[in-house]
Amino acid sequence: MRRHKITLGFVICMLAAGCGLRTSPEEVNAAANEAVRAEQPEVPADRFESGEDIIVGWIDTFEDPTLIALVKEAQSNNKNLRAAAADVTRARALAVQAGAGLLPNVSLNAGGSRSGTESGAGTNLDLGLQVSWEADLWGRIGAGSRAAQAGAAAAEADLRYAQHSLAGGVAKAYFTVIDAGQKLAIAQETVEILTEVKRIVELKEENGMASGQDSALARSDLATAKESLATVEGGRRDAIRALELLLGRYPAAELELGKTLPKLPPAPPAGIPSQILERRPDLVAAERRVASAFEATAQAKAARLPSLSLTGNTSGASSSLSDLLDPANVAWRVGASLLAPLFDGGVRRADVQIATASQEQALAAYGAAALQAFSEVETGLDQGVLLARRRDELKTALAEAQEAYRIADLRYREGESELLDTLTIQQRVIAAKNNLASIERLLLEQRIDLHLALGGEWDQ
Repeated sequence: MRRHKITLGFVICMLAAGCGLRTSPEEVNAAANEAVRAEQPEVPADRFESGEDIIVGWIDTFEDPTLIALVKEAQSNNKNLRAAAADVTRARALAVQAGAGLLPNVSLNAGGSRSGTESGAGTNLDLGLQVSWEADLWGRIGAGSRAAQAGAAAAEADLRYAQHSLAGGVAKAYFTVIDAGQKLAIAQETVEILTEVKRIVELKEENGMASGQDSALARSDLATAKESLATVEGGRRDAIRALELLLGRYPAAELELGKTLPKLPPAPPAGIPSQILERRPDLVAAERRVASAFEATAQAKAARLPSLSLTGNTSGASSSLSDLLDPANVAWRVGASLLAPLFDGGVRRADVQIATASQEQALAAYGAAALQAFSEVETGLDQGVLLARRRDELKTALAEAQEAYRIADLRYREGESELLDTLTIQQRVIAAKNNLASIERLLLEQRIDLHLALGGEWDQ
């Protein structure tokens, strides 16, 4: 009797100690939210304005049916995206598995045997129902379930981020292919012009109106232009292969696209959306990993406390199937067991330390991701202004260079200037055309980067 009293007293003490150490789900959630807010970067007040809702179909703002079709194809066929989708399915299954511990485990068993002697034989039938359930006294199982659910939410956010990133990657590859096509057209035009220049110079040399130096210079420039044309052709094929890979196609460089870049969508309104930390899928994923880490820490701490399990079973045995469930043949048993960890070599303490370190790691990762998000927004907005200025200046440079070339070509044909002067000005025209084409592509890419930085589309 004394031993029973001592045991009962020990159990009561363990339960009382556990009650004092238990952390409620609300407390865990509040601690996680407070830690997340502490990791968010400080932003000047004048950089924030009221944001609008995000529209997922931001790729439609480019109003390019070909681009929209390519993005849809990539969303369906891209291998990396399919892997991310499978990871979501796996995370959801793990969440269901973790939450199953909160419910009773019920099993049904049935069997039969036949035995006998020389004088006769008999049949024995048995049917049983077993139930077991661990009472979640300190919230260990619940914390594990919530940690898994937060992990599943993070995987879903990762999938959304992968979808956004893939759309952006397809758009950029599409712009690159069109830009390469435009530069290919410029290179072909240059070859045609220099071919004509070579013909004219050689004709003048035959008539004694040009020197052999002019002819050699014309042939050299034509060969250089042809080499540049071959380089641009190769670059365009490489760009097409890169796009085909994103689409899940075989990279055969056979994709046929248009020759004109889509119209530049409007810029976002002034000010950074105040919901940026709630919009971006990658930040949502990072925040959910923080929540999962906090729950995992609570789970590890609760694992150091006693666990209470309840079991019960009901079974019936009879030689006749009709009598198997007769109350006279049914037996039942109910039991309870308390498991209190005393010594485990420091395993549970180490589990708490590991979970705490993972929690700190998740918080640091969230803080870095949040700071990077604001950096991408600021850079995107600044680049939009800078690229617009560069485009305007390049338009002026191209117009002036074309006028200078027109005059120089006319003077050369009349014998008033040297061929070298004309070709030098022509190279300026070609460079200005190429630079302007690149700026137009970079402006479109800047819009893509800004959409990704803001987590979608800004409502105009």
